[in-house]
Amino acid sequence: MTGSVLDKVVTQVFIEKALQDYYCKGQTCTGWERNVVDQPEAVKNIIQNGAERISAGLGVGSQIENQALARMIDHTLLKPEATVGEIESLCSEAKQYSFASVCVNPNFVPLCSKLLKGTPVKVCTVIGFPLGANSTETKRFEAEKALNEGATELDMVINIGRLKSGDYDYVFNDINQVALATKKYRAICKVILETSLLTDEEKVKACLICKNAKADFVKTSTGFSKGGATASDIALMRYVVGSTLGVKASGGIRTRQDAELMVESGADRIGASASVKIVLGQNSAGTGSY
Repeated sequence: MTGSVLDKVVTQVFIEKALQDYYCKGQTCTGWERNVVDQPEAVKNIIQNGAERISAGLGVGSQIENQALARMIDHTLLKPEATVGEIESLCSEAKQYSFASVCVNPNFVPLCSKLLKGTPVKVCTVIGFPLGANSTETKRFEAEKALNEGATELDMVINIGRLKSGDYDYVFNDINQVALATKKYRAICKVILETSLLTDEEKVKACLICKNAKADFVKTSTGFSKGGATASDIALMRYVVGSTLGVKASGGIRTRQDAELMVESGADRIGASASVKIVLGQNSAGTGSY
């Protein structure tokens, strides 16, 4: 992606207009770049806008049927101490509740592929996880290996430092190399933005780069940084990518209420480790990390 092309899709004018329009609904609004936590009316507008889109698309209101919600969840276990037995249980639960996928660390892909063969549950793994700081060549190799071993969805971490440095060509190529690998295997590429580390302007830029780099989803968080998914971030991401890309909410989603709020705000996939409790409507204690 050349600088001239990027300039056409990522300009300060566009970013400011997008954020102003979305946070302020066309009204005069100053200080729009502040955290939306300080703007309750803006947050309300964001969530309402997202809820209207999702309700129209899914034909559901705030209460989502268990089966429909389950099919939106990536049943996730990415903690470093995860055992083979826990991964086997994860796959068993995914089959029982008909989750969209299991999301595991790369070394477990062959096992999950074997356990889930013949079922509609997909095998998802992570690339460049959790920092996103690996070289592009390493990410491409990791992606190819995972796809060869049976993964059908890849959640890659964007190179956060390069994005914040304004090195957009690097970020584009980093994403595009993994996206090209997934296209070859007819798999799905989701890009983790780690929104808690980004400004609103950087979130908009990241989403636009993901669209141009042929990613299939943008995703909020790894679950290992200082924050997770928020309704305002989901709605902003959905606003920027439109219907072209999917939006995945992840990080800190512990309850059914959390999950439904994310869906109402624009998410069409949820990443969670408390998936069973979410579907059953039970409270989940703990940190919410993967």
